[in-house]
Amino acid sequence: MAIKHVTDQNFTEETSKGLVLADFWAPWCGPCKMIAPVLEEIDGEMEEKVQIVKLDVDENQETAGKFGVMSIPTLLLFKDGDVVDQVIGFQPKEALEDLINKHA
Repeated sequence: MAIKHVTDQNFTEETSKGLVLADFWAPWCGPCKMIAPVLEEIDGEMEEKVQIVKLDVDENQETAGKFGVMSIPTLLLFKDGDVVDQVIGFQPKEALEDLINKHA
Protein backbone atom coordinates (compact mmCIF):
# COMPACT_ATOMS: atom_id res chain seq x y z
CA MET A 1 0.00 0.00 0.00
CA ALA A 2 1.24 3.45 -0.77
CA ILE A 3 1.10 6.38 1.63
CA LYS A 4 -2.20 8.21 1.12
CA HIS A 5 -2.66 11.95 1.26
CA VAL A 6 -5.90 12.66 3.13
CA THR A 7 -8.04 15.75 3.70
CA ASP A 8 -10.55 17.05 6.22
CA GLN A 9 -13.24 15.44 4.06
CA ASN A 10 -11.92 11.84 4.09
CA PHE A 11 -9.73 11.70 7.23
CA THR A 12 -12.29 9.96 9.48
CA GLU A 13 -13.07 7.37 6.82
CA GLU A 14 -9.39 6.65 6.12
CA THR A 15 -8.53 6.17 9.82
CA SER A 16 -11.61 4.17 10.84
CA LYS A 17 -10.45 0.60 10.10
CA GLY A 18 -7.37 -1.24 11.28
CA LEU A 19 -4.10 0.36 12.33
CA VAL A 20 -3.41 3.74 10.71
CA LEU A 21 -0.45 6.05 11.32
CA ALA A 22 -1.45 9.64 10.51
CA ASP A 23 1.35 12.11 9.79
CA PHE A 24 0.31 15.73 10.39
CA TRP A 25 2.81 17.77 8.35
CA ALA A 26 3.38 20.86 6.18
CA PRO A 27 5.56 21.42 3.09
CA TRP A 28 7.66 24.12 4.83
CA CYS A 29 8.45 21.97 7.90
CA GLY A 30 12.09 20.76 8.07
CA PRO A 31 11.55 17.83 10.48
CA CYS A 32 8.53 16.78 8.36
CA LYS A 33 10.86 16.47 5.35
CA MET A 34 13.30 14.46 7.47
CA ILE A 35 10.66 11.96 8.60
CA ALA A 36 9.11 11.45 5.14
CA PRO A 37 11.70 8.90 3.89
CA VAL A 38 11.46 7.05 7.22
CA LEU A 39 7.69 6.73 6.74
CA GLU A 40 8.23 5.54 3.14
CA GLU A 41 10.54 2.77 4.43
CA ILE A 42 8.08 1.72 7.13
CA ASP A 43 5.26 1.72 4.57
CA GLY A 44 7.25 -0.65 2.36
CA GLU A 45 8.23 -2.97 5.20
CA MET A 46 5.12 -2.97 7.41
CA GLU A 47 2.26 -2.52 4.95
CA GLU A 48 0.48 -5.66 6.23
CA LYS A 49 0.33 -4.16 9.73
CA VAL A 50 -0.28 -0.44 9.21
CA GLN A 51 -1.61 2.07 6.67
CA ILE A 52 0.16 5.44 6.63
CA VAL A 53 -1.71 8.62 5.78
CA LYS A 54 -0.44 12.21 5.53
CA LEU A 55 -2.47 15.32 6.31
CA ASP A 56 -1.19 18.76 5.26
CA VAL A 57 -2.10 20.93 8.27
CA ASP A 58 -2.04 24.16 6.23
CA GLU A 59 -4.75 22.88 3.91
CA ASN A 60 -6.72 20.86 6.48
CA GLN A 61 -6.86 22.93 9.64
CA GLU A 62 -10.19 21.49 10.82
CA THR A 63 -8.78 17.98 11.39
CA ALA A 64 -5.53 19.28 12.89
CA GLY A 65 -7.56 21.40 15.31
CA LYS A 66 -9.86 18.53 16.21
CA PHE A 67 -6.88 16.49 17.42
CA GLY A 68 -5.11 19.43 19.08
CA VAL A 69 -2.08 19.35 16.78
CA MET A 70 0.14 22.28 17.83
CA SER A 71 3.55 21.10 16.62
CA ILE A 72 4.51 19.24 13.48
CA PRO A 73 5.30 16.62 12.62
CA THR A 74 2.75 15.02 14.91
CA LEU A 75 2.10 11.33 14.35
CA LEU A 76 -1.14 9.88 15.67
CA LEU A 77 -1.68 6.12 15.68
CA PHE A 78 -5.30 5.09 15.20
CA LYS A 79 -6.75 1.65 15.86
CA ASP A 80 -10.23 1.20 14.39
CA GLY A 81 -10.82 4.95 14.49
CA ASP A 82 -9.53 5.64 18.02
CA VAL A 83 -6.23 7.37 18.84
CA VAL A 84 -4.08 4.84 20.71
CA ASP A 85 -0.71 6.62 20.63
CA GLN A 86 0.98 9.87 19.66
CA VAL A 87 4.50 11.14 19.03
CA ILE A 88 5.63 14.67 18.23
CA GLY A 89 8.73 15.62 16.27
CA PHE A 90 11.19 13.58 14.27
CA GLN A 91 11.44 9.95 15.37
CA PRO A 92 13.97 7.33 14.25
CA LYS A 93 12.65 4.38 12.28
CA GLU A 94 13.13 1.95 15.18
CA ALA A 95 11.01 4.08 17.52
CA LEU A 96 8.16 4.21 15.00
CA GLU A 97 8.38 0.46 14.37
CA ASP A 98 8.18 -0.17 18.12
CA LEU A 99 5.17 2.15 18.36
CA ILE A 100 3.36 0.29 15.56
CA ASN A 101 4.28 -3.18 16.86
CA LYS A 102 3.03 -2.26 20.36
CA HIS A 103 -0.50 -1.90 18.92
CA ALA A 104 -0.45 -4.36 16.01
